Amino acid sequence: MLTLAAALAFAGGIDLGRRHDGSHAAAASLKPAARTHPSRHVQSRHAAARPLIVAAPAPRHAFVPRLTGSSAILVDAVSGRVLWAFRPHARRLVASTTKIMTAVLALDRLGPQDLVTVARTVPRVPLVKEGLRPGERVRAWKLFYGLLLFSGNDDALALAIASAGSRAEFVAQMNLEARHLGLRDTHYAGPSGVIDQNNYSSAWDLAALTRYAMRNPRFRAIVRTQRKEVSWSPPTFAKLYLNKNLMLSTFRGADGVKTGWTTRAGHCLVASAHRGHVRLIAAVLHAGDPYGDARRLLDYGFTLAK
Repeated sequence: MLTLAAALAFAGGIDLGRRHDGSHAAAASLKPAARTHPSRHVQSRHAAARPLIVAAPAPRHAFVPRLTGSSAILVDAVSGRVLWAFRPHARRLVASTTKIMTAVLALDRLGPQDLVTVARTVPRVPLVKEGLRPGERVRAWKLFYGLLLFSGNDDALALAIASAGSRAEFVAQMNLEARHLGLRDTHYAGPSGVIDQNNYSSAWDLAALTRYAMRNPRFRAIVRTQRKEVSWSPPTFAKLYLNKNLMLSTFRGADGVKTGWTTRAGHCLVASAHRGHVRLIAAVLHAGDPYGDARRLLDYGFTLAK
């Protein structure tokens, strides 16, 4: 069995970017789903017309000691109201949190049982990859676990090519979707986030995108999964995906979403959690202690709800 362990808490990557500063069904039971209606982009534009998250009066709460992230935000996932923020529109490198958008688009275009033929270019992606072989045919649902739990860069490229025909076309669709959703601080340069150059977003946009992504039951089921074993064709036979999001095992009510790391982006984390009827989303970028920041933000949000 090939074990894809989560010894490293975040997906790896490299280099440079642009910066601009401004103010649930069980995963094991995923079944083939009907394809989204062709008017999906119309729905996205409608979502942009009615913002996915909305500003609230400036919070007076001060974290002592201060959070370690360069940007952070806390959002009520039910209403979309911003509960707390620090430099939420600052454009930052976002590493593998890029894969949230990759999943949003690919889940819309690929059914769980669709067969994806791994393109020859897929195994050549740098750094974190699960070892997909050129020409092998894999059910799409397995690649989504590789994408969102293990954070495989080869999974991201395989899904991108299967969804849009080419990497370039998929990236163009990522940026189009960002505009449709009103993500004004966001630009994508690839489906994985492994290359930082010209691949950026903000805490605000990541929280908004996550609120949109969590409306999809397939997405929710995958990102809440801590461990997933899947069968595989010989000579691999089986793979074990362990979720790199340690919030799932260390924070009560945690139910997603995605980690990220590159040398230049630092540690990034988008986290979601629920307790009772309260659902929250926190995003922290370029953080020295992303899990500590996320826990403090979420604890603060649940305290407000009491």
